[in-house]
Amino acid sequence: MTSAGERSGDGVLSVDVAVIGAGPAGLSAALNLVRARRTVLLVDANRPRNAATLRSHGFITRDGISPLELRRLGRDEVAGYPEATVVQSVVDRVAREGDSWTVHGTWRGRELDARARAVVVATGLREEFPALPSLRAFYGTSVHSCVECDGYEHAGAPLALLCETADIVDRALLVASWTDDLVVYTNGAAVLDDDGRARLAAAGVHVDERPVADLEGDRAGLTGVRLADGDVRAHTGAFVRPRWHADLDWLEADLDRDGDGLVRVDRLGRTGVAGLYAVGDVTPPGPEQLVVAAGHGASTAAAVHRDLVGGLEDVRDAVQ
Repeated sequence: MTSAGERSGDGVLSVDVAVIGAGPAGLSAALNLVRARRTVLLVDANRPRNAATLRSHGFITRDGISPLELRRLGRDEVAGYPEATVVQSVVDRVAREGDSWTVHGTWRGRELDARARAVVVATGLREEFPALPSLRAFYGTSVHSCVECDGYEHAGAPLALLCETADIVDRALLVASWTDDLVVYTNGAAVLDDDGRARLAAAGVHVDERPVADLEGDRAGLTGVRLADGDVRAHTGAFVRPRWHADLDWLEADLDRDGDGLVRVDRLGRTGVAGLYAVGDVTPPGPEQLVVAAGHGASTAAAVHRDLVGGLEDVRDAVQ
C-alpha cells in the first residue's frame, strides 16, 4: 500500500481504489478508504440528481443544508487527505485489464487515465419525470420525489402525488401519512386495479385517473394541477414518482441487474465481479435518504479495505 497515488511514465495514475461518483455514498466511501490509508481516486462529473433541491433533511448535524454545500464539504474533507486525488471528469470507460481496472474520462479536453485495484460505482441515477411542461420549474421547492426527505415541510397541506408506475398504492399510502388531503394522479396510465382503488379509498386517498396537462403556480410556488379537460384542482405541494435509469454503458463488466436496471450487490456492496463494488442509489431499492446512502458508503469502504487485504479473487468466489 502506498501513501499517495503514483503516476507512471506515461502519466497514468495508479491507486488502490477508484470511486466513481461524489454523492453522499461515494464521498463516504472515499473518506473511509483514505482513513484506512488506501490511495483513492475520487471522480465526479458534478451533475447531482438533487441539484434543484434547496434543502437536504434528515442528515444529523446537517438538517436543512443545501445538498450542493453538503457535497462541497464532503469533497473538501476527502481532498484534505494526502492519499486522495479528487478530479472532475466524465468517465467514459471502466474496464478490467489484467489484475486491475482502467479508468478513463474527459473534462473540457483534458483526459483522465488511471489504474485501480478496485472500483466503487456510486454514480446514482438519472430521473425521468412525467412529461409535464412546468414540472421542472417547481421541482425542489413545491414538488419533490422523496417524501421521507421533504414530507415534513408539507405536512397537513393539500398535496398531489403524480405517479404512473406500478408501485402507486404503496407510494400513495406513504405520502398520506403526512397529510389527510391527498389526490393521486395517474395521468391516464393504467396502473390501478380495483383492489388498489379500494385500498386507497379506505385510507381516504382520492384518485384522479384523467390525463394531466400541466402544473400551475407562480413565484410563490405550486397552486394546482391542471387536467387535460381544463379542470384545475388546488394543491400547494406535490410529490412525483420518477422513472429511474442507471446509466452504466461506460462500465465494461458482467453485472447482475434487477428489472429496473439497478446493480444487485450483497449487503456490503460487492457485485460478484472481483474488485467491483456498487453503492448508493444505483443499487436496489434505488433512491434513499442522504444519511442512508452515506452509511452504505462507509460499510462498503470497510469491505473494500478488508477484501484488498484478503485477496479480491477469493472474495469474488465467496460472493458467487
